[in-house]
Amino acid sequence: MADIFGLVLPFFGLIFLGYFVARVVRQPLDALGWMNIFIIYVALPALFFQLLSRTPIEKLTEWSFIFAAVFSTYVVFALMFVMSVIVSRGEIAASTVKGLAAAYGNIGYMGPGIALLAFGEQAAVPVALIFCFENIMHFAITPMMMALAGDDRRKPGAVALDVVRRIALHPFIIATAVGVAAAALSFAPPAPVARLLEMLARAAAPCALFAMGVTLALRPLKRVPRELAPIAVLKLVLHPLVCYVVLSAVGDFDPIWVWTAVLLAGLPTATNVFVIAQQYGVWVERASASVLITTILSVATVTALLYLVKSGLLPPDLFPGG
Repeated sequence: MADIFGLVLPFFGLIFLGYFVARVVRQPLDALGWMNIFIIYVALPALFFQLLSRTPIEKLTEWSFIFAAVFSTYVVFALMFVMSVIVSRGEIAASTVKGLAAAYGNIGYMGPGIALLAFGEQAAVPVALIFCFENIMHFAITPMMMALAGDDRRKPGAVALDVVRRIALHPFIIATAVGVAAAALSFAPPAPVARLLEMLARAAAPCALFAMGVTLALRPLKRVPRELAPIAVLKLVLHPLVCYVVLSAVGDFDPIWVWTAVLLAGLPTATNVFVIAQQYGVWVERASASVLITTILSVATVTALLYLVKSGLLPPDLFPGG
């Protein structure tokens, strides 16, 4: 157990440092802008490219793995969405944000750092694949559901074009595509470029986690909405459980890939859920609260999950030989 605490303490410690410094220094949230640009447009794309470009191309086309991981996320989203629609008697927009809060994990900022720390560089490929395809799903579902709710009054063609643009131009997805192309062509960048990519990749996780802590500190929690209880349970407990069962049922995958997917499924609600809520003016304060509460609770749940994995209490496949 001491090894697990040693693993997660630096990780969550960086989030706490960001939170603490933001409380002490008290700069406005806008001051974080350039760091976020560095993380999203430079550091994390460099990390994804660097790791994917070194991977044999056959490992980048594990479609059954991609399907299992993304399908488990969709199941959790659909479950929360349907529950919310029933309780709210047909409120689609808020139910969409609640569904995202229960299913959209912080796989961009937190995922690469904790997965690589826990499982080594072998975790890089499943992290990149899950991030790429889950974001495609989220980018497609959100504007479609908001259009159905009437909160997005653009014409269907404009909505579809926006979805394509968000997917095609997202820096993480571009980096993933370029990394896959480099792997297919066995391309290696010149030594000076490789050193630059190495520096950027090493900066990605610490900067992302620190920025996340700052963001949480500057969005104070006024109250804990009652809807957060099922969201927290779905996100931190049911999502990794569903992912584990589906991966075991679908195929016989590398244990590192299975545990990486399960770990990513168990991460707290992504800060992007708050951004989406702000964009559409729906469930904004509660979306912010869901990010904060699930992040705090994830200190315990992620630690417990890693303990179960590292101690061998959970087999990598529930249905071996099936």
